[in-house]
Amino acid sequence: MFVDEPVFDTVLRGMVLAAAALLWVTMLIRMNGLRSLSKMSNFDFVMTIALGSLVASAAVSTEWKAFVQALAAMASLFAVQWTMNQLRMKWPRFRTLVQNRPVVLVRDGVFQEDAMHDTRVTRADLFEKLRASNVSDISNVRAVILETTGDVSVVQGEKLDRDLLEGVDRPAQEKHERSD
Repeated sequence: MFVDEPVFDTVLRGMVLAAAALLWVTMLIRMNGLRSLSKMSNFDFVMTIALGSLVASAAVSTEWKAFVQALAAMASLFAVQWTMNQLRMKWPRFRTLVQNRPVVLVRDGVFQEDAMHDTRVTRADLFEKLRASNVSDISNVRAVILETTGDVSVVQGEKLDRDLLEGVDRPAQEKHERSD
């Protein structure tokens, strides 16, 4: 691909193609924005895994055709991600199809057992997160929310602004109280 000596060509090819693939990905991330590799939705997670695989494919390509194909596939992933983000922003219903909703796991110090069961989160998991958030009294916890990224948010204080729960699946009793 680069030189006639097979061993030197293999080393040189790996170095040059890996560097070129990383520069290409960096350029695509700059064009698409920081969110490209952030911990956001399940789609973004899958994209990150696929992107890593394509960078590896590009780095070990033995022909220019395979290298260019890997670069084109990377660009395609970013184009699909950009399109998905545009659709999620434009149509909230589309967002619910491709992205999990945040879920309240603890509300006003009370564990929401049904939500915990549905999301497969244990009390031990929640106690770990509460300790990490320096919670000393669970009655001061207004909400513990399992976010779309899998992160857990702990909201403490005397009251909870309802706007903070926008787009969050809430306990059944709270939904009922709100509709009254």
